[in-house]
Amino acid sequence: MKLSKILLAGFFALSVCMVQAKEISFGVISTDSASAQRDRWEPFFRDMEKQTGLTVKSFYATDYAGVIEAMRFNKVQVAWFGNKAAMEAVDRSSGEVFAQVVFADGAVGYTSYLITHKDSPYNNVDDVIKNGKSINFGIGDPNSTSGFLVPSYYVFAKRNIEARETFKTVRNASHSANIQAILAKQLDVATNNSEELDRLAANKPDAFQELKIIWKSPLIPSDPFVWRTDLDKDTKEKLKKFVYNYAKTDTAEKAILKNIYNYGGFRPSTNAQLNPIRQLELYKELRKVETDTTISDSERTKKVAEFNEALAKIK
Repeated sequence: MKLSKILLAGFFALSVCMVQAKEISFGVISTDSASAQRDRWEPFFRDMEKQTGLTVKSFYATDYAGVIEAMRFNKVQVAWFGNKAAMEAVDRSSGEVFAQVVFADGAVGYTSYLITHKDSPYNNVDDVIKNGKSINFGIGDPNSTSGFLVPSYYVFAKRNIEARETFKTVRNASHSANIQAILAKQLDVATNNSEELDRLAANKPDAFQELKIIWKSPLIPSDPFVWRTDLDKDTKEKLKKFVYNYAKTDTAEKAILKNIYNYGGFRPSTNAQLNPIRQLELYKELRKVETDTTISDSERTKKVAEFNEALAKIK
């Protein structure tokens, strides 16, 4: 009897050890090349290892969907996302927001831009739309908040137009690639954001001076950290303690975050921070239905009612 109890206790202890994560994979979305992201994020992950005792492996995909799918199949347990990608991870990949980026100046938001070369004749959105058929346009990854969703709604959906029907050409690329294409005059206008341009202004001021911002969005909530909901409690506590306290006072930690995107730290957050993004996505789809001439009036009325009901549920 005693032996069976000892074996049972040993099995239970082994089971607990198997459930608790000793190694995690942390995903980073592709706002820039994998090599550039690795240079920025690896020092942060090494600090995470030292302070949590976890082995932290990094995961850099070529697009946002790669990180979302990696979380879905538990190849990634934690990730840095934009809000739209985080929404996809929460809805499809067992994700949950647990932290939000705070910038070095204390801000918890950023803005989406339309940019062009300083020599461009385009000075505002009306110029761009009016001359669309002669414009090569660069937009972000389809899962990018600032590069795709926000401009898709504020620039296009609110005018009842589609980007791919408005411009000569449209291509999807990372923020960094779109900047380089504008500088090289391979694109006429492109989406971007304040994070990327602030970094460019700090590191390559001459290149920044070659750009012109012709549209600025309302404030977007700053990026979240997301973990899988089934990550064990002990690992979640270790991550929370590390993330929430990181760079509070340590100058080396502050320098690491500043090098990522002029970050200053993190604060606790929940899935509620995604609500404004959910509203944008629903509004964009609602506008499509309202202007869709291929469906009957009764079908349109039904779909509009469904969208309005979904919007009403978001608080």
